[in-house]
Formats: sequence, structure tokens, C-alpha cells
Amino acid sequence: MTAALQPDLAERVGMDPSFNPSACMNCGICTAICPLGLRHLPREVFAYVVLGMEEEVLQHQEEVFSCLLCKLCEVSCPAGVHITENVRALRHYFDRNVFHLEGR
Repeated sequence: MTAALQPDLAERVGMDPSFNPSACMNCGICTAICPLGLRHLPREVFAYVVLGMEEEVLQHQEEVFSCLLCKLCEVSCPAGVHITENVRALRHYFDRNVFHLEGR
């Protein structure tokens, strides 16, 4: 199975200049501290965005909308990733592109 890469995905998702998924070092602190135990958010989903792997991003809608936006991950992030703003950007992206297409 081949994935269709979308090189402009990060630009389409992050219309706000504070969107910075490429700053993620993939250290895992965010997933270790998450009170919900979301294993794929944020670091894996951010990597998919940076790589332009839209199908993989779309598979994590439930996790993106499950995030509490509590900022525990963000205040612990050694790279200073704007995790909550990135999650909000992903939610807006899903709203603009996915839910619109599904007629929600």
C-alpha cells in the first residue's frame, strides 16, 4: 500500500503562524504525561502532518477531539511545541475538510 504524500499538508492544517509541528523532537514526554494516555497524540500525528501523510492524520480524528487541551504536555515540552494550538489547528482542519465532506 502506498501513501499519497501531501507536501503542503502542514500549510493547509496550520493557517496560524503559531502552528509548529516540525519543532517536535519526538521525545515522548507529552505522551508520558497525558492524563488520558493518548499514545499517538501529539507527536505521532504531528510527524504525519510534517511528512504530508494526510490519510494517517485523518485516522486520528478521535484522539485529536479527545484531547483535553489541559496543556500538561505543552508546559513539559523541552522543544517548546505549541501543542494545544497545534491540536486546535488540527480540529479546525478536520472541521473545514472532513466534516464538510461528510455532510455533518
